[in-house]
Amino acid sequence: MTSTDDQTTPTGRTTAFQAMRGAAAQLAELLGTTPDSVSAVRPTPDGWTADVEVVELERVPDTMTIMATYRVTLDPQGRLLGYERVRRYARGQLDRQR
Repeated sequence: MTSTDDQTTPTGRTTAFQAMRGAAAQLAELLGTTPDSVSAVRPTPDGWTADVEVVELERVPDTMTIMATYRVTLDPQGRLLGYERVRRYARGQLDRQR
């Protein structure tokens, strides 16, 4: 697991950059797979949330690979509190405007 103790603000809160890296690293350790990207990082009153994109099933062609978005919740120091899968989609799929 990635240490975040040395990457905090003067208030003891981890930075957005470190929260992003920590969310991806800690989720990778739990799922046993390397995240593809982090698509969002947001501060919350209780820490951080991050949306992490993960390859769930490799397919050919690559545009048919099944991806998932996991929402990761971190405390102010960047330690993982929980995660949930919020979306599954084909890599080539575009979001539609609602």
